[in-house]
Amino acid sequence: MSTDAAPLAGANPFSTRTALALVLFGSLVFVALLWMIGSGLGTGDANDGGAHAEGRGLNGYSAFAKLLEEGGHTVHRSRSERAFGEPGLLILTPPQQAKGRDIDQAVSRHRRLGPTLVITPKWSAAPTSLQDTSAKRGWVRLIGASGPNWPGFLDQVSVDVKDGGAGQRVRWRTRTLAGDFPDPRRVMSGTGAGLVPLVIGERGEIYAAYLDDGSYPGLAAMVPGEMSGEDDQGDAGALYPLVIVFDPDLLDNYGMAELPSAQLAYGLVGAMAGEGGQVTFDLTLNGLERDASLLSLAFTPPFLAATLCLLLAAGAVGWRAFLRFGPPHAPGRAIAFGKRALVANSAGLIVRSRRFHLLGRPYAEATRQRLARAFALPRNRDGAAELTALDQAALSAGAGPHAFSQATARLEQARNERDLVKAAAELHALERTLTR
Repeated sequence: MSTDAAPLAGANPFSTRTALALVLFGSLVFVALLWMIGSGLGTGDANDGGAHAEGRGLNGYSAFAKLLEEGGHTVHRSRSERAFGEPGLLILTPPQQAKGRDIDQAVSRHRRLGPTLVITPKWSAAPTSLQDTSAKRGWVRLIGASGPNWPGFLDQVSVDVKDGGAGQRVRWRTRTLAGDFPDPRRVMSGTGAGLVPLVIGERGEIYAAYLDDGSYPGLAAMVPGEMSGEDDQGDAGALYPLVIVFDPDLLDNYGMAELPSAQLAYGLVGAMAGEGGQVTFDLTLNGLERDASLLSLAFTPPFLAATLCLLLAAGAVGWRAFLRFGPPHAPGRAIAFGKRALVANSAGLIVRSRRFHLLGRPYAEATRQRLARAFALPRNRDGAAELTALDQAALSAGAGPHAFSQATARLEQARNERDLVKAAAELHALERTLTR
């Protein structure tokens, strides 16, 4: 026969603190998951070998973006067209197949809010061979070069790709910098009306320029001296500058392997965005646009306020449920059985009603009747005769003359709780003395 006690039915396997910790942890993880999905953190890396700020191949611009971050600039990689309407420097890296109308709309929306840098594409790239075990994700092979075809955007400007010849050096220079292109066999330059050269070649080729519309004379400090002509001093508040880099090897990963290209990139962005200014790399024109989901809208003003209210309401419901944790308790009776409960409830009612002056006379009368029965006094005697007899009994017991009548008088005259309890205690002690 076993003497082990059986476990209580319905006992909780977890303590209250453990249950609260589990609920809070699960709630925080769930909210964090919703935020990650809404903000796009779960979409993965965009390093697909393309010519954009996430690309780590020779044609990408991840080194350019990393250089600006290390230099103190606030760098964003935007997958939404909302970046076109935000201040700061906007950098566009459209591919060859981009639509000129889309580029023109992006530039037009942004130029009244901040400067714009457009880098034209040149290289046709293919993924590295699967047999090349030394290649990393996102690396590409450059298989050809061609200029962009963007009708509807700067139609007055044309782009030309020239072959510098194998084994030849092709140099570029600004007013303060000079360097070599990493691949002299394919060098791209631009020509057209309204271009103010920023980076030129040995024969005057324009590798980078800004549009001469009188919008921003601050870039003149970068213009090579013999090519600058007269400084533009137009309306500096009308439009922010538009800079076009015709050969991407000045700023892409291929060219950023050389120090002069890194210095050129940092100086160009510093002249356009200012020291430590905000820089946004657009990824939508490269086909990496991410549409806003309901979750992303839930964490974006003005819907963020409704989301916070919903979370607070959920927290209140959870806290209410936590207070109800554990097996249900049977509700107790409002008025318990028994004389003790009856006396306690009656006393509580009297205390709440503050009717203490009504208690003295009934208590004194009940005591007189008990003593009358104890001394076998005749029932037909009047009250005064009983009081006299009880006073005589108290005197015989050594309580002094008129002890009983005086005790009952003090009890009947009591008007507060303290005097009432004191007088009742004296009368009770006298009763015990007389009945011993």
